[in-house]
Amino acid sequence: MTSIIDKRLVLIITCLTAFTTPFLSTSVNIALPTINAEFAVPDQALLNWLVTSYLLVSAIFVVPFGRIADRYGLKKVFVTGLFVIVVSSALCAISGSIFMLIAFRAIEGIGAAMIFGTSMAILTSAYPQKERGKVLGIYMAVTYAGLSLGPSLGGFIIHFGSWRLIYAGIAVYALLVALLAVRKLADERSAAEKGQFDLPGTVLYGAVLVSLILGLSSLQEMLGIALFGLSLVLMAVFFGWELRQANPVLKVSVFRKNTVFMFSNLAALINYSAIGAVPFMLSLYLQKIYGLDALTTGLIMIVQTVLMVAFSPTAGKLSDRLEPRIVASAGMAICAIGLVLFAMISPETPLWLVVTSLIFMGIGVAFFSSPNTNAIMSSVAKSDFAVASSMVSTMRMIGGILGLGIANLIFTYFMGHTEIPATGPYDLLMKSIQVAFAVMAGLCIIGVGLSLARGNLRKAEVTPIAHAIKKS
Repeated sequence: MTSIIDKRLVLIITCLTAFTTPFLSTSVNIALPTINAEFAVPDQALLNWLVTSYLLVSAIFVVPFGRIADRYGLKKVFVTGLFVIVVSSALCAISGSIFMLIAFRAIEGIGAAMIFGTSMAILTSAYPQKERGKVLGIYMAVTYAGLSLGPSLGGFIIHFGSWRLIYAGIAVYALLVALLAVRKLADERSAAEKGQFDLPGTVLYGAVLVSLILGLSSLQEMLGIALFGLSLVLMAVFFGWELRQANPVLKVSVFRKNTVFMFSNLAALINYSAIGAVPFMLSLYLQKIYGLDALTTGLIMIVQTVLMVAFSPTAGKLSDRLEPRIVASAGMAICAIGLVLFAMISPETPLWLVVTSLIFMGIGVAFFSSPNTNAIMSSVAKSDFAVASSMVSTMRMIGGILGLGIANLIFTYFMGHTEIPATGPYDLLMKSIQVAFAVMAGLCIIGVGLSLARGNLRKAEVTPIAHAIKKS
């Protein structure tokens, strides 16, 4: 994959999949009322599992499949993931009950995990380090486009057809991408060490993720606190096990010996936690307190996404010229400014100030995400590209859930377990939103410090070369 044509084909194929997986994550949200009506769902919690099953399974399997890909080949796992998406999406389209649909959505999550764990690794392998920021920026832009177009395009399909057409369309789309990948992606032999696969570590990792995600999603309840505590205990057991393994499912040594990789992932976790609940809180503010309808609210909120899509390639390209930590830290600081402005909103805040805050957020996320991903992917050896790619996706998923968990905890503290009233007054809701935004701004400020603390990527790259020259 060294020629210009080959590199561009790799970029096209990985970007096509970068649209698919986030689209599958968000498009189902708009279909929930229609699915509820068709299947006469007996328990509303089952509808939540349509979303949760996909995200939970993706989070559990992304690191193990990244490790498998590092050992046995990126293309094999990537293409298999696409075909899993094809089959599971087709089964979703013909589901006869809510339980079948949840099960097939979980299988979709397995396919998504295979893609999450390999797509950025394939892209990083195809491009030299001096061009990675640019192409990863394009990749991130397409990812954000998939996230934002999921509800709107899904709504369009449902309006003129059926929710089943969403899954049928994805099945056809993924099949075409899979066939293109089979023909055009080069087979790469893994450079990773061979040995027995760490099945106990994989099971432990899955248990950590299940308890952590379920706990974070319900922190305002005792069960959620208990699950979160259990996840911390299991995490300690997991890391203890991994440190003793010759072929661990998660190479903890990469975190211990590589400060750029460790702090870049921590910065990503904090950034995604800080921005994860912004759509939820801003939607409540604009509709409940400001009195706007859902369509107008959506049009206002898309400002952030448009800027994320527009500036991600530029930010990624800039990180090829400057130290990624400088660009990413600046992006995190811009996010903090946007969140501070959000923390100051009130029922009397002019709409232009809300839009200004969204502009800060959109530019800030773009200038953080692409350079930070570039730092993560470029800080490890080629044999660890898939694990690095997996960690990027894991930080994004856990961060988003953690942000929502923190927001729900704050809302529960001020409002109790009561539902948000259909009509005002909304004093407690406004207070909850302000405090939540302030906490998120504080997280971003901490994140700036972690982002700066990672050290210089260029220096980290030169050091191994210097050692090699010294030995020779």
